[in-house]
Amino acid sequence: MTTYLLAGGGTAGHVNPLLAVADRLRKRNPDDEVLVLGTAEGLESRLVPQRGYELLTIAKVPFPRRPNRAAVAFPSRFRRSIDDVRSIIEERGVDVVVGFGGYVSTPAYLAARRAGVPVAIHEANARPGLANRLGSRWAAGVGVAFGGTPLKGAEVVGMPLRNEIEALDRTGLRDEAARLHRLDPARPVLLATGGSLGARRINRTMAASAAALVATGWQVLHITGASSDVEDPGLPGYRMVEYADRMDLALALAGFAVSRAGAATVSELAALGIPAVYVPYPVGNGEQRFNAADVVGAGGGILVDDADFTPEWVAAELVPLLGDRTRVDAMAAAAASVGHRDGTDRMVALVDAALGGGAGDSAGSA
Repeated sequence: MTTYLLAGGGTAGHVNPLLAVADRLRKRNPDDEVLVLGTAEGLESRLVPQRGYELLTIAKVPFPRRPNRAAVAFPSRFRRSIDDVRSIIEERGVDVVVGFGGYVSTPAYLAARRAGVPVAIHEANARPGLANRLGSRWAAGVGVAFGGTPLKGAEVVGMPLRNEIEALDRTGLRDEAARLHRLDPARPVLLATGGSLGARRINRTMAASAAALVATGWQVLHITGASSDVEDPGLPGYRMVEYADRMDLALALAGFAVSRAGAATVSELAALGIPAVYVPYPVGNGEQRFNAADVVGAGGGILVDDADFTPEWVAAELVPLLGDRTRVDAMAAAAASVGHRDGTDRMVALVDAALGGGAGDSAGSA
């Protein structure tokens, strides 16, 4: 029996690929033990137990950004977190630590190194976080979702996807999806989404462009998210919904997409061969632009700055594109050429290789 400790959490970007790998490990060998390391505050505190896994929690110890009281207390709190993870590794007989980034991954990587346990890492973003940059220095295997991710020893494995996306039969589900959203299954569908919280620029531009878009012959499925402040245009062939409980059905319908460029969104669209206009989130360190770089470079997507995604841009660029089915089909093929539906299996294979190869020369040296 093998005992895996999967470390990550805080956001869906860490938790979802972690759960995809956990599910595959459990399905492959139900006798193996799959443990998850997280915090009591993160998204994992709800999603991991719901999925039937044991969640082991440690304190959330953010790296201090400025000299203050928290910075003074950081070294001792951080050492305590490492000690807590090492105790888990030794008491539960952990054979390999698999990290997905986030607050808990750094102490997990350091504890594994000191315990002589191999580490495998998955990095979902093209711009890696601090934890994975550190852990990759001695990890036995590093899998990344996107080419060009600057991590030592990185191997492109793709994104571990939810099973309903990985196994999605778009043709077989199209009629069901069209009935759900009251759309015509015989006509193409443009999917617009800014994520669960919505994207103001995408929402406003799509709503303002509704008439021009449906005039192309395409239907529009516009998922606004919870924070939407736009009104439904109320046009035939334009469906506006706040949230899609079955995102797999929305993707089954989509022949083209307009979306942000989060790692999971880019990975799912490329894996399914859905071309897209990507409008990166304009706040933060700019990682969304890098997430879309591979698919845009291959010709399967178009990158548009948030400020430039206007009704005028839609009229000048997107409307003519939707009228050119040859170009749309070519973009779909290009998107699929850089997508990976087998990211979960490829990451599990990397974990297997890490187990077989040990922790590396530096294991136990700290």
